[in-house]
Amino acid sequence: MDTTKNPWTIHSSEVRYDNKWIQVIHHEGLNPAGGPGIYGVVHFKNLAIGVIALDDQQNTYLVGQYRFPLKKFSWEIPEGGGPLGEVPLETAKRELLEETGLVANRWDVICELAVSNSVTDETGVVFLARELEQRTAEPEDTEELVVKKLPFEEVYQMVKNYDITDSISVVAIQKIKLMMLEGELD
Repeated sequence: MDTTKNPWTIHSSEVRYDNKWIQVIHHEGLNPAGGPGIYGVVHFKNLAIGVIALDDQQNTYLVGQYRFPLKKFSWEIPEGGGPLGEVPLETAKRELLEETGLVANRWDVICELAVSNSVTDETGVVFLARELEQRTAEPEDTEELVVKKLPFEEVYQMVKNYDITDSISVVAIQKIKLMMLEGELD
């Protein structure tokens, strides 16, 4: 099997929806078995960014907000979208300040991920922010946020208990826990 070749044969593609954040593309063609098939793809015009802010006492910060598509409240790490082509670290700094009022003097990339690769091309980068200073949060007009500072271990338990289900947050929190267990955090 050639892992670099698309097994779909595409005959036509049409943009069905387009705004400044996403584009929905409808593809028609032949599926990998050779039969007629359709595939819808949500193209993201931003890079997903997540930030775990960890202070010297191993506390971290969660942001809670109502998520319209899910029709429920969600606890998450600070997250946002950065325009494709923007330096991801600049987006991370902006999102952390906007959502929590924090600035960090030390930044590390801890993972990159495909957010939901069965229907979207959205990719993400998660940063670990340390050496924190408190400023004033500056949320966007579209955000009504609740910010909580919690011990990291309590946040990790929230993932284990399904109180945090946001995919970027789960991956990031699990990654930090693994780094702690392996002695990779100084």
